[in-house]
Amino acid sequence: MFHLGWFLGNGYGIQPWSATNGDGPWVGSNVTDWMKPDIYIDLATSLERAGFDYILIEDTSMVEDTYQQSAETSLRRAFMAPKSDPMPLVPLLTGATKHIGIIPTVSTIQYPPYLAARLFTTLDHLTNGRVGMNVVTSVTDRVAQNFGYERHLDHDERYLMAMEWIDVVTQLQDSWKEGAVIADPISGVYADHTKVQPIDFRGEYFTSRGPLNTIPGPQRLVPVCSAGSSGPGRALAAKYDDTMLAAVKTAAEARAYREDMRARVVAEERNPDDVKFLFIVTPTIAATDSEAQDHAEAARLAMASDKAVEYNLWNMSYTSGGRIDFGGIDPDTKVRDIDLSKQNGEHTSISNLFDGREDQTLREVVSTNRQTGNMGLVGSPATVAAQMDDLMDEIGGDGFLFYLPTTRFNMAMVADGLAPELRRRGAIRDGYSGATLRENLLAF
Repeated sequence: MFHLGWFLGNGYGIQPWSATNGDGPWVGSNVTDWMKPDIYIDLATSLERAGFDYILIEDTSMVEDTYQQSAETSLRRAFMAPKSDPMPLVPLLTGATKHIGIIPTVSTIQYPPYLAARLFTTLDHLTNGRVGMNVVTSVTDRVAQNFGYERHLDHDERYLMAMEWIDVVTQLQDSWKEGAVIADPISGVYADHTKVQPIDFRGEYFTSRGPLNTIPGPQRLVPVCSAGSSGPGRALAAKYDDTMLAAVKTAAEARAYREDMRARVVAEERNPDDVKFLFIVTPTIAATDSEAQDHAEAARLAMASDKAVEYNLWNMSYTSGGRIDFGGIDPDTKVRDIDLSKQNGEHTSISNLFDGREDQTLREVVSTNRQTGNMGLVGSPATVAAQMDDLMDEIGGDGFLFYLPTTRFNMAMVADGLAPELRRRGAIRDGYSGATLRENLLAF
C-alpha cells in the first residue's frame, strides 16, 4: 500500500475562480467564498473518505511584485494573493473529520520558535493529534521584508537557520517530561515542577529560555514535513522530517530521490521507514481514457497561450526569490544569455526548468516545461489507479501528493472515482488504524 496527500497549493487563499483565466468551468463560487471554510471542509471530508493521510496547506505572506516590477499581475489575476492565515482553519477542518491530518505551513523567518512551539502544541490538543507542521524557509525578499529583514538570507544559510529553529521548537515541545502532569484534584497537585525545566537554548540565530507554558499534546513532538531537493534541503529533511514532499518527473527520478534520502536518514541514525516520501503529481482523470487524453493534450497546448506564458514568467520571477524579473526579459532571449546566478529562491526548481535547455528561448521553456508533472498519470479512474500502482512498484514507496485545482469537481473525481479503484487493487488504506497523524503515517 502507499500513502496519499493533497497539496493545497494556493493555501488558504483564493482558489480557481475565473474561467477566463484558464481555471476551467468548475470554479463554483470560489471568487466570493474562498475566505469561508466551506470548500476546505468539503475537501477534508472528501479526502478522508478517500483515505488520504493529510492535507498540506501552502502559505506565503506577501504580495508579489517582482514580475515587471509591479503587483499588477499578481492582483489582477489573484496569483498568491489574497491569502489568509491558515492556522485558524486547522481546527475547523479536523472538527469536521475524524482521521485525516492537516499540515499547515510555518516559516522559520515568520514565527519565533517559542511562538511556533506553543501554537502547534495548542493545535495538537485542538485536533486530537492530527496536526503536522510544514517547515519552510520562505522564498523571496518580499516575505523577508514583511518580517523585519532588509533582504532574505542566502539560500544555504536559510537552511542552517531552519535546522536550529526546529531544534528549539522540539526542545520546547519536550520541555515537559513524561510524568510531569499529575492532575490530581485530591492531592491538589497539577504538575511536578522537577519535570518541567528551562531549555536555555543559545544558538547562532535563536535564543530561548523555556520551558513551554502548556502541556504536551497527544503527539508530543508534532510531525515535521518539508520540501527540498537541494543539498541543504535534503540535509534538513534527513535529520527532522516525518514526511517529505518531492517534485520529480519520472519514476526513475523518484526512485533515485527516495534512495538518496533514505541513505541520508540512515546516516542521521534514524529508521528510514519512519519517513514517508510523497511525490507531487498532477494526474489527468476523466470518465474514459480517450477523454482524459484529450484533456491532457488540451492542457499541453494551452501552455503556449498568452495567459499561461504570463503565469509561468510570473511564477519563475517569484521562484527566483524575487531576484530575477523574467517579465523584463525578451521572451525570445536564449536561455544561455540569461544570468540565472542572481536567483536566491528555489534553486533546484529553477535548475530543473532550465537545465539542458540552453539553446532554447525563454518562450520555448515556459511554453513546454513545468515544475510539476503528471508522471504519466492520464486516463479513467481504473487506468490511473493501475498506473499509480505500477509507478509505486517501480519507485519503491511511499506515496503521492496530489496537486490539483481545488474544485468540488476534482474532489469528487478523486474521492468517488479514483479512490474506490485504488482500494479494489489494495493499493491504499480501507480505513484508518491510528488515532493521530503520526500513527497513520507509520501504519505501513
